[in-house]
Amino acid sequence: MVAVHFAHVETWVFDLDNTLYPPEARLFDQIERKMTAWVAAALDLTEAEADRLRHAYWQSHGTTLAGLMEVHGIDPAGYLTDVHDISFDGLAPDPALDSAIARLPGRRIVYTNGTAAYAERVLDALGLSRLFDALYGVEEAGLQPKPRAEAYAAVFAADGLSPDRAAMFEDDPRNLAVPHGLGMRTVHVAPAPHQAPHIHHHTDDLAAFLARATSAKAGCERG
Repeated sequence: MVAVHFAHVETWVFDLDNTLYPPEARLFDQIERKMTAWVAAALDLTEAEADRLRHAYWQSHGTTLAGLMEVHGIDPAGYLTDVHDISFDGLAPDPALDSAIARLPGRRIVYTNGTAAYAERVLDALGLSRLFDALYGVEEAGLQPKPRAEAYAAVFAADGLSPDRAAMFEDDPRNLAVPHGLGMRTVHVAPAPHQAPHIHHHTDDLAAFLARATSAKAGCERG
């Protein structure tokens, strides 16, 4: 029973993109196009070269921004503003997810490699803003990206959460390795599962999974 594994959880940590909304919304496609255009303009590259470099830095540095900062000394401010200036027309409220998050006991936070301001706009479009106690982005992580340990350390210290009493929900499997090592319950949220020792659970339906994860607690509270 899934709920047994979450009975100890006091803090629920959610990634944002492709986690609190499905990949079919194609929001991150817009961001990737903006990233590619920004890299091409900043480094005087063709679009194809910029797209290759964008992906290479994502693989080697955790995010494209981290690679741009560390290899090219790019100032992050303009980049963060430009790449997150997108349309949210593809998003819509999800009543089932709203209800499932609202029932979670304890604190609920969002932690994204984007900015907290961007996260707020996404949550507004999803109608979920009122459900979260805090939003943390790359700036709150000292511009260090997930999956780096320093990033989690900064955000978790700022929030004051206890990792051994927390759960992490992420679409990127590599971003669950450090949380697992810290003692968090880890959940991979994606259309297809990824088998790895640092992943406790997989779901392609976050709302249904959260409902199952808290069903025992809800039953006890009603009783």
